[in-house]
Amino acid sequence: MTRSPGVSTAVRGEEARAILERAVTASDAGPSLRLRLIFDRARALLTEDPEPHFQAALKDPAGEEWPFERAQTRLEFGEWLRRARRITEARAMLAQALQIFERLGAAPWAERARAELRAAGLTPGPVSRGALASLPAHNRQIVELAAEGLTNKEIGERLYLSYRTVGSHLYQAFPLLGVTSRSQLRQAVESERAEVAQTARAMQMRAFRRAPAS
Repeated sequence: MTRSPGVSTAVRGEEARAILERAVTASDAGPSLRLRLIFDRARALLTEDPEPHFQAALKDPAGEEWPFERAQTRLEFGEWLRRARRITEARAMLAQALQIFERLGAAPWAERARAELRAAGLTPGPVSRGALASLPAHNRQIVELAAEGLTNKEIGERLYLSYRTVGSHLYQAFPLLGVTSRSQLRQAVESERAEVAQTARAMQMRAFRRAPAS
């Protein structure tokens, strides 16, 4: 007997939920924070009432340690809020996701967030892309670690690179960032992050101002 598409989808959903719960049970020693957040996000995507699971996945501030995964959760929560016609909340969540994707240089994900914002009735303005944001992701990570005060050797150990390779990347990045020494990196990085955050805040304010009156 051939199953109808609706029945097949429901069965696959049940199977996915069962696999997820087995994975949760297998972590009987206690999953790490990151794994708990992943489980919460997965539950949100597999249930008919995802809001409490999205909220759980975003509740712990320590989750910001994994910005890409946090932005994915915000994007998916924003998509759900938009479909639920909770437009003001959706815009704020989507704008936060877009800010992170732009900062990380995750272009396909940023475009998905922009498309969702447009569907929510908000046309995102151009996001500031300074010299840091224009660097390749690997180079940008090295620059950000150097700005935190790590030595070339420490950066190399963290990223599995030789200290000479780290030095070469920094040497190439200095003129693009308009700096001449490591001591200037921190200010350059903080300045650009502040500019991106200001752009994101302005976008969120526009979202609230344009929200329909309830």
